[in-house]
Amino acid sequence: MRTRSVLTRAGAVVVSASLAVLSAAIPASADKATGTAPGKQHDIAGYNVNLDGLPKQKTALFGLKLDGGNTLRMYCVEVEVDLRHGEKMVETPWNQYPNPHSPFHENRGKIHWVLQHGYPTAAPEALENTLGADTLHDGLSTKEAIAGTQAAVWHFSDGKDLVRPNATIEDDATDQDVLALYDYLTGQAEDIEEPTPTLDLAPAEASGKAGDRIGPFTVSTTGGVSDLKTDLPAGTKLTDADGNDLAESDIADGAEIYVDVPADTDAGSGSFEIKATGHVNTGRLFVAGNYQDRPAQSLIVAQSEDVTLSAGGVAKWEATPTTKPPEETTTTTPPASTTTAPPASTTTATPAPTTTSDTPIAPKANEGDLAQTGFSATTPLLIGAMLVLAGAGVLLLQRRRKSSSTN
Repeated sequence: MRTRSVLTRAGAVVVSASLAVLSAAIPASADKATGTAPGKQHDIAGYNVNLDGLPKQKTALFGLKLDGGNTLRMYCVEVEVDLRHGEKMVETPWNQYPNPHSPFHENRGKIHWVLQHGYPTAAPEALENTLGADTLHDGLSTKEAIAGTQAAVWHFSDGKDLVRPNATIEDDATDQDVLALYDYLTGQAEDIEEPTPTLDLAPAEASGKAGDRIGPFTVSTTGGVSDLKTDLPAGTKLTDADGNDLAESDIADGAEIYVDVPADTDAGSGSFEIKATGHVNTGRLFVAGNYQDRPAQSLIVAQSEDVTLSAGGVAKWEATPTTKPPEETTTTTPPASTTTAPPASTTTATPAPTTTSDTPIAPKANEGDLAQTGFSATTPLLIGAMLVLAGAGVLLLQRRRKSSSTN
C-alpha cells in the first residue's frame, strides 16, 4: 500500500510540473494600441495661452503615429511634464494614469465630455453656432478652437485656469474667442464614462476541470473580429454559454467565450487568439511605456482612427475525478465444508415378501433423498470421521486467522 501511495504522489508531481511548463509556453496577452509622437512637423498648432502660474503655454493637436500606420490627434493631459517626441506611447486605462495625485482622476469623465464637444470632434463652424455669433469676434478659427479646447482639458486634468482677460499672447479679439469656447466647455461639462478599449479580452486566463465550460472570456472591442485561431486538444472547442459553437463572425463587443472541455479529457490547457480592427476611440489615454523610469507627457485621443490588434486567452483544466477501486485487503477464505452426505449403501436390499401378516413394519429413522433400508454398522464410523474432519477444519481456520493478524 505504501508503494502505491508513493507512486500516486510522484505521478501528481510529474503532472503538475508538466502543466507548469505547458502553460509557460502558451502566450496569454492582449495587444495595446501603441505609437510614437514623431515630431513637431506632425502637430497642428494652436495659439499660446496664459495659464495661472504658467504663461505662454503652447497648444497643439499632437500627432501620434500608431504602429499600425494611422495617425491619431491628441491633446495633452499633463501640462507640467515635457512631451518627448519619439517616445513609445501605450493605450492605457484611465485608472492607470501615472500621477496618483493628479486632478485627472476625479475629472476624467468631464475631460471626455470636453473632447466629445470641442475641436476637432466639432468643426469650427459647428462651434460658432453653439456659442452664438454675439460671443465671438468674427467667427472661430482653427487655432482658436485648438487653444480653447486644450485649455479646457488642462482645467480638468491639471487644475490650471486661463488668465483673464489676457488668455493668449495674441490680440483682444483672439482672447475673446478663446475664452468664449473655454467657458462653454468647462461650464457645461458632465461626466461621460470611459470609452471602450480598442481590443481587450478578460480574463487572460481561466481554469476549471474536464467536463466544464471554462470562462467566460469577455470581449471588449470597438471593431469587428477579423480572425480567430485556436490551439486546443481534440474534442475541445469554443462555445457560448449554452454550448453552441462559436466562429469569428459570432464574436463582437460584449461576446462571452467559453472553452468547452469534454469530461474524458486529460488534465491540460489550451489557448485561442482573436484579431480585430477597431477605432482607438476619442478619450482613450496614452502613457509613455517607460514612464516610471523617464516620465513623458501623457496624451489623450481627440480624434479616433482604426488599428488592428490581437488578444489571446488561456484555459487550464484538471482531469475529472474518477471513483477509486477499493484497496486490496488480505483475507482468509475458510475451507469448504467437509461434511458430505453418506454414500448410498451398495448392498442391494432384498424386498420383503408380500405377506398378509399383521406384523408391524419398523419406522424409518429419517426422511431424506435416499431411502434408508434399516440399521447399518458403518453409520457410526462415518459420523465419527465427519466430526474429526470438521474439528480439524476449525483448528486450521483459527491458525490461519492468527497468522494473518500477526503479519
